[in-house]
Amino acid sequence: GKGTTFKIYLPIAKLEAEQANYGFVEDLPKGTETILVADDDAEVTMLTKTIFQESGYNVILARDGEDAINKFKANQDKIQLLVLDVIMPKKNGKEAYEEIKNLSPLVKVIFTSGYTEDIISQKMVLEEGLNFITKPIMPTELLKRVREVLDS
Repeated sequence: GKGTTFKIYLPIAKLEAEQANYGFVEDLPKGTETILVADDDAEVTMLTKTIFQESGYNVILARDGEDAINKFKANQDKIQLLVLDVIMPKKNGKEAYEEIKNLSPLVKVIFTSGYTEDIISQKMVLEEGLNFITKPIMPTELLKRVREVLDS
């Protein structure tokens, strides 16, 4: 046959690998509060639930605005924060929030949407000054925003 054979000899080194610390997991804001997440996209809902649960939060899921209202009524004494998709079937996020706010005026909310804040404002769905996050969002940014709203 044709070809070439190489033999490479490498010295054995006894080195201990250092654990990399990128300030990721340890620095993420954590909590124990209960968050009601309402989104009609099941994948987004499950991903959001996982992110929150891994950071210590309790999570209640709703599939639309009407379901969010019903879940809030059933768990009103536990829920500290609503994370509501703006565009959902049955009742949109704003309609659900308005109804929930009548039951609990001090409840905190973060609205989410795949649309930009400008488009949402132009369509008069949300008024300015409300907490709004454009999807997709990095888990770290979501957790920071949740902690900021809960602590405000």
